[in-house]
Amino acid sequence: MTLQSRVEKVFKSVANACEQAGRPTDSVSVIAVTKYVDHNMASQLVKAGVRHIGENRVDKFLEKYEALKSENLKWHLIGSLQRRKVKEVINLVDYFHALDSVKLAQEIQKRAQHTIKCFLQVNISGEDTKHGFSIEELDDVLPELENLNNLEIVGLMTMAPFEADEETLVDIFQKTKVLQELLKEKQIKNMPMTELSMGMSGDYPIAIREGATFVRIGTAFFK
Repeated sequence: MTLQSRVEKVFKSVANACEQAGRPTDSVSVIAVTKYVDHNMASQLVKAGVRHIGENRVDKFLEKYEALKSENLKWHLIGSLQRRKVKEVINLVDYFHALDSVKLAQEIQKRAQHTIKCFLQVNISGEDTKHGFSIEELDDVLPELENLNNLEIVGLMTMAPFEADEETLVDIFQKTKVLQELLKEKQIKNMPMTELSMGMSGDYPIAIREGATFVRIGTAFFK
């Protein structure tokens, strides 16, 4: 199967998942995660119709950005970001998906030259290996974030356990959706909380069914 065919297959699958959930297709943005491919392959993805590029690491992000910055793309940094690296990359991203500490938020506030759209990373599964805020931490965290005017907290990001069964996936995604709605209702300054970044190659149809507005897909484009 060609790359073009795989891209078309993914987009058709996303459209089907949206239809089954009673949602318009354009309610979900597909982020192509390109961490395992070089900028030439990323360029082929763009030619095949991908408009959102996501990278986990700053060096790989900068490599892809430099090669493809002339394209009309949305750029997503989806991996953990060290505070010392913020100044190198933050003003190039359209969305940052892994805001997982107040200190990181404060560093972004300091370095940002325009409003940065961020997702709060939440650890719904409670795994020790996962980054992100616990639900219990948010009551203390949100007041510290609401006055950082260079950040716009657009929603929540979560990751399910890699080998989770469907029941576990549904539980995690539903809990994230409920939390997002609760935070949206609070109408906190600079926190519209309208978006959900959840779902990857192995579980994105379930994530879409449960309310994801951004899905992060890598493997499905290449295998």
